[in-house]
Amino acid sequence: MQIGIMGLPGAGKTTVFNALARARAEVGGYSAPTAEPNIAVVKVPDPRLDALAPLFEPKKFTPAEVQYMDVAGIVRGAGAGKDSSGSLLARLRNVDMLLHVVRAFGSAASQGTDPNPLDDVDAIRLELMLADMDVATKRLERLRKEALMSKGTPAERLVREKELEIFERLNAALEAETPLRELGLEPAEERLLGGYGFLTLKPLLVLVNPSEPGPDVDAVVAQIEATLGPFAGATSLAGKLETELADLPPEEAAEFMEALGIAESGLGRVIQISYKLSRLISFFTVGEDECRAWTIPDNSPAQEAAGAIHTDLSRGFIRAEVIHWDQLLEVQTYAEARKRGLLRSEGKAYVVQDGDVLNILHSG
Repeated sequence: MQIGIMGLPGAGKTTVFNALARARAEVGGYSAPTAEPNIAVVKVPDPRLDALAPLFEPKKFTPAEVQYMDVAGIVRGAGAGKDSSGSLLARLRNVDMLLHVVRAFGSAASQGTDPNPLDDVDAIRLELMLADMDVATKRLERLRKEALMSKGTPAERLVREKELEIFERLNAALEAETPLRELGLEPAEERLLGGYGFLTLKPLLVLVNPSEPGPDVDAVVAQIEATLGPFAGATSLAGKLETELADLPPEEAAEFMEALGIAESGLGRVIQISYKLSRLISFFTVGEDECRAWTIPDNSPAQEAAGAIHTDLSRGFIRAEVIHWDQLLEVQTYAEARKRGLLRSEGKAYVVQDGDVLNILHSG
């Protein structure tokens, strides 16, 4: 999964990127919207996999991965195609999810001055809607012309009529200032739209970036969350503080976190919420060779999960041996799991659950 980090200039995007990726990218280094983004691959913290690995003492330990891409700040008017911001938005069209960093440090933390976090959320929402409307209206105009000409085979005309109907709905939603993720599109409709990279169709996490955690920050997060619809959420992460904690020895960092009331690392919380909003889950494969986490869409059948490991496993799928991670941790071994009847045999249509441990049996 690739997550695009965006926000207005000065929101602290690169600081948040450094905190999440344990990186040292130059803060304030973007001279133009066309500047190359900062990119980092991050191992997904997963205590479940950490707990299972000692049972097998594997040669390899492979957590899931998330890629973060930090782009230049989105200036007001970018969605309307002004300046050179088109290439910036084009980069964001290719990511799987958007992480909107909102400034809540300095004067912005008081909510009584301009800018403030709620205004910043609205500003970026507007820019993304304008950018999507530009794409939708151009495609809609072309589809209407093609429909009038009535060219193509009956099957081609039927597909065009379906696409026209979808784009009429998209255009109406955007004119009503409704993000496309709130339309409740069917999976087949989302697949049809996949090539357009609509920004307001992507899952969205608004990340409030304060100087330090506190009740006032929690209140701002709650206010923002109340303005968001499905597949969008809000949380906070003190980017500068988290970056400083990452530079400390683990014992000192733990002491500071306890003193500040920080219960868990920001990285783990942000990724956990990102998975939920993106409708993704993790399953595991374990053994002496490797203990590994795999990321798949929620509600995936076992045969598709097998394909995430290797296409040959999907083609030759026979069945999957399944046990939930906590059950395996309790009994310690596959032999004991079989003895207690905890290791189930499931067919290709079995819907994989978050935290399942799978052993795929296949032909060939």
